[in-house]
Amino acid sequence: MKKFFCILIFPLMISCGSIKFVGDPTTTPLIKYSKKESLVEEEKKFWHLMDLRTDSIAGMSVDRAHNELIRDQKGETVIVAVIDSGVDIDHPELEGIIWVNEDEIPNNLIDDDQNGYVDDIHGWNFLGASELENMESVRLQKKEAPGSEAFEKFEKQRLKSIKGKKEELADIEDMIQRGQKSDSIIKATLGKKEYSIEEAESFSPKTFAFMEALIFKRFLEENQLTKSKLEIYKKGAQSGIDAHYNIEFDGRAVVGDDPDNIDDRGYGNANVIGPKKEGANHGTHVSGIIAANRSNDDGNRGVFDRAKIMVLRAVPDGDEYDKDVALAIRYAVDNGAKVINTSFGKGYSPHKDWVWDALKYAEKKDVLIVNAAGNSGANVDPGRKKSYVTDEVEGKEIVSNFLSVGAVGSSYDEGQVASFSNFGSVNVDVFAPGSKIWSSVPHGKYDYYSGTSMAAPNATGVAAALRSFFPKLKAHQVKKVLMNSGIPLYPTVENPDSGELVNPKTLSKSGKMINLYSALIYASNKSYKK
Repeated sequence: MKKFFCILIFPLMISCGSIKFVGDPTTTPLIKYSKKESLVEEEKKFWHLMDLRTDSIAGMSVDRAHNELIRDQKGETVIVAVIDSGVDIDHPELEGIIWVNEDEIPNNLIDDDQNGYVDDIHGWNFLGASELENMESVRLQKKEAPGSEAFEKFEKQRLKSIKGKKEELADIEDMIQRGQKSDSIIKATLGKKEYSIEEAESFSPKTFAFMEALIFKRFLEENQLTKSKLEIYKKGAQSGIDAHYNIEFDGRAVVGDDPDNIDDRGYGNANVIGPKKEGANHGTHVSGIIAANRSNDDGNRGVFDRAKIMVLRAVPDGDEYDKDVALAIRYAVDNGAKVINTSFGKGYSPHKDWVWDALKYAEKKDVLIVNAAGNSGANVDPGRKKSYVTDEVEGKEIVSNFLSVGAVGSSYDEGQVASFSNFGSVNVDVFAPGSKIWSSVPHGKYDYYSGTSMAAPNATGVAAALRSFFPKLKAHQVKKVLMNSGIPLYPTVENPDSGELVNPKTLSKSGKMINLYSALIYASNKSYKK
């Protein structure tokens, strides 16, 4: 790659880095390039890294960027903080990727760097031994007087949620049983203990029962609904009944702090995995999307594996506490993170001011925050559904370093925007791949997850690359590059709420999907106000 020195254009303008990337970015919809056939296995796993022009799949052009632009270019090391459920730092894909606090001596029970956290080698666990938690609405209900109007309002909501969880649990159990029954029918008909769907489809003659079983198994396979994943969903639904909406449950007691006192600190521990590796599913998946090893042929490939992942466990199985989120953001900023991924959200935020103060602190210290827009398929613009964390207060953005990311799927057509994704032309900035994303999960395994929780780390990986190769770019400038350089969404897409066909610019501020290849070229050729 050709290198150049930063030059002052005029007193208030600076070029953005020392590396010049040259290429042919996509600036208009390329409908004719879009693949119409079903994705093969390799494409299913890595579609989010692929390129619309060269692969006919509307991913973020990550592999193309690495192969054609980045190659052996050396950028600066960028620390990315992942505020999440914990991370399996022993996963093979994350070897050498996890941040190490060089100023701390492991396991000596001394706060060597005097940052207020003892033995914080890879980050901090703000939840300690806690795993399950109430939803915020239930925690708020507990503070109201029984029989009061506020209490009864929350109670009605709580009972409705429990009913929904019971119905969800029954549906999952039915799917598990139907899957097992379908499997038995197909095996008995084929006379085999192992088979592929393709093999079963080619079998003839087919009875009605066989066809019915085959259709259901195909449905499970297309949606990556393995028995093990259904068991995870079943456990999640049960947790909703036993903990999330259980007014008698207190998940915070084991932590030992006062969650309503921001000055009550020093709680938690340095075990960033958490009490059980299984509880670190979400954070491990998110971290793999951002920075999993790209040099091996196994597992998954991260967007930018030159980043270092700082692990901050602050998201329980239930709703996170504002205090933990605020302190985690401050920890990340104070310990060198340049990008913070926040793949979580909730409908109530009693101490939102603590979080907003933390966002402002991150802005002051030039740290970009990449946030998942949420999975309610709802409009989150001012006056609509609230999803916290947010940088919007009374219709205005209070900081310039906060990027809200919605989710898209692999199809480049009217269904490109994921049906679950929140949207909004004011409060959602841009989209990124978030449907059926393949990444690391604990115990050296891999799985497909969907959600804006997956879209945010895809965007975070691109942001990390920009901060690595263009270190003079400020956080708010990186945000602008990510939004302006993205590839256009399909010309008309379905509104996740109404199903109506709309202009994609009505669903996000940019109307685009983040793209690494385009972002690197865009940043190379722009100058920015300080």
